[in-house]
Amino acid sequence: MADYLASIYGTEKDKVNCSFYFKIGACRHGDRCSRKHVKPTYSQTVLVANVYQNPAHLATCTMTEEQLQEHFDLFWEDIFIELAKYGEVEEMNVCDNVGDHLVGNVYVRYKFEDDAQKAVDSLNNRFYAGRPLYAELSPVTDFREACCRQYENAECTRGGFCNFMHLKMVSRELRKELYEGQRKSVRVLQREKDRVGNGDGDNPGGRRRVGSRSRSRSRERSPYGRRR
Repeated sequence: MADYLASIYGTEKDKVNCSFYFKIGACRHGDRCSRKHVKPTYSQTVLVANVYQNPAHLATCTMTEEQLQEHFDLFWEDIFIELAKYGEVEEMNVCDNVGDHLVGNVYVRYKFEDDAQKAVDSLNNRFYAGRPLYAELSPVTDFREACCRQYENAECTRGGFCNFMHLKMVSRELRKELYEGQRKSVRVLQREKDRVGNGDGDNPGGRRRVGSRSRSRSRERSPYGRRR
């Protein structure tokens, strides 16, 4: 019996635990769901809820496709650089759904669980663009299971209200550049730690900025802030 219950845990056959929460880390019923939302006590994945505000979802939006993509790329770069301060990011995704439980959600999977916990502890004391951030550990481990396959094939009939993730895609060049910058930063930090461990230095140095983009936008005022 125990083996059977373990085999159906988090699936549609599980009558106790919510399969949507298990797969996606969010459920449209929220606290009113008739099934349990088992929140993980440790995980590599962090959910930062309702962060991205897509201008295209506004009825008054007059931006072109190119402008919308640039707007999203700037957001993605900001978020990635901030989240990478807590540890090595293996994967980051942003939802483009419009349902309340998924709209603007950012999911980030770290290499190490301790880094995910550090991110949660810090982000819950932060603001982004004047709005408080709400972060929690997420049960999502496989984004392929969480994403809508019909949407990826341009066949989803539910639109933005689909209960599976509709991911908004960042420009390929920017994604490649940021991950490459992170890999270089990790290698540099590891060399510094090794040098200190061998007695060749006194200070391992702080975390380095991920990436070295020469974008025209000003970073004089960060969209991040701390809660008082």
